[in-house]
Amino acid sequence: MYWLTKPKNRRPKCIFRQSCSNFVYEETLQNGFLKGLKAFHYRFKNCRSGFEIFKNPTSNKIQMILPSKKVIEEEEIAERLVIK
Repeated sequence: MYWLTKPKNRRPKCIFRQSCSNFVYEETLQNGFLKGLKAFHYRFKNCRSGFEIFKNPTSNKIQMILPSKKVIEEEEIAERLVIK
């Protein structure tokens, strides 16, 4: 419903490589409604300001700390946010 009602140019920019709506949709299709609901809750809590991108001094990899304090790898971060 979100994709049909909200024009693409009016949607907020996601901080994740796979958009939140696509992530929740795929999770729901593959694993059922409850897993989709959990995926929605996770993304809703984390896809907002309050994240921090940094280069890990130990591994030399780009990572992001989400508002929930979870650390994700470069492969999960939106390309527009990754500065090389």
